[in-house]
Amino acid sequence: MTSVHSTRTFHSTPTAPCRRVGSLSMPSPTCSPPPKSRICVLGAGNFGSCLADHLGDSDHDVLLWSRSEDFVKFFNEHHKNPEYLTDHEFPECITAVGPDLPSAELIRSVDVLLFAIPTEALRETLTKLRPRLDEKALPLFIFVNKGIEISTRALTLEILADTCGADIARVSTFISGPSFAKEIIRRQPTSVSVASLSQEHAERASQVFHQPWFRCYTGVDPIGIELAGALKNVYAIAAGMADGLGFENNTRATRLMRSTVLITRGLGEMTRIGTAYGASPLTFLSLAGVGDLFLTCSSPTSRNYTVGYRLGKGEQLDEIIRTLGSVAEGVTTAKGLKQIIDDLGVNARIATAVYEVLYEGKNVKEQAETLMNFPVMTELELPEKNPNGPARKLMQKLGLGEDDAGKRA
Repeated sequence: MTSVHSTRTFHSTPTAPCRRVGSLSMPSPTCSPPPKSRICVLGAGNFGSCLADHLGDSDHDVLLWSRSEDFVKFFNEHHKNPEYLTDHEFPECITAVGPDLPSAELIRSVDVLLFAIPTEALRETLTKLRPRLDEKALPLFIFVNKGIEISTRALTLEILADTCGADIARVSTFISGPSFAKEIIRRQPTSVSVASLSQEHAERASQVFHQPWFRCYTGVDPIGIELAGALKNVYAIAAGMADGLGFENNTRATRLMRSTVLITRGLGEMTRIGTAYGASPLTFLSLAGVGDLFLTCSSPTSRNYTVGYRLGKGEQLDEIIRTLGSVAEGVTTAKGLKQIIDDLGVNARIATAVYEVLYEGKNVKEQAETLMNFPVMTELELPEKNPNGPARKLMQKLGLGEDDAGKRA
């Protein structure tokens, strides 16, 4: 098996002074300062911009790529994003680039490529980037998108294998967890899961991001991390629908009760789907699982929750998407997830109900009543592991056996 390792040298930087994090003064690490890296963030949307800001404030040199020439010009002149986080002034160590995709020369100059673009655009982007990669000096690949490709039902790991090859996919890393852009930009304490089939590369990605206000926890189940990050958006739509309906009582206590029920039952569905797929059920108890699920389902600032809430209030999906202002990946993920549920034969009634509202025109209130009228069922039940499930096939595509998952590449 061929292993891919970057030949780049990371240079340690002097310990940085204390930074202000919200109302707390948080010192930078003193015993082991993070290495300084040159990072290219692909995607200047809400989340890509906030991560670029965090990385720039962590003493890295950051390039922020956008397909908009107007954005590149405006950002470099004003150090502000004209569309997202518009009141925030970004560090001067961040330079916007574009609108053309990064050249081979630029890619050779960076240590990290961070992908913060929607999953549906990922295959095209990676296909164009592939000829520009230098096999002898590959940057570290980090992905923060959360979704399932509709036409193929593929996770990012499989899209990577198809476009860039198994060697690169095996050492790519995935970051997911309860993290809202507006809170990261204000340096509110944030914790995330960082996973790769290569423990070494997961640790390297964590080293790039880790700060006292942004804690990273590593793992070796990228399939589970990806599924959890994608699926929680669908259940956030369901939580928003419930709150939008109101059930004739819009008190906080009632909303909290609805959210608790949906989060708990949603977590059960996510774990069943993930287990049938071939992921570890423990991954769904991680920051990327229940942590991100709880945050996204219980916060009105979540884009996916907002879509569900407005559907519950009777608005049409097309109008919601048109006026939302940013991408809610749960809408497209619901379509790919429905195909996965059908293929696996998993009982996932909440996810199915969301799909039927979004794509079959079912009434939100009637769907809620249908869910509440299902007969008694077992609360906790995991399907048997499928030896020929999607995860096993993906591992074979990566040139790995089932027992090799999680080992150092």
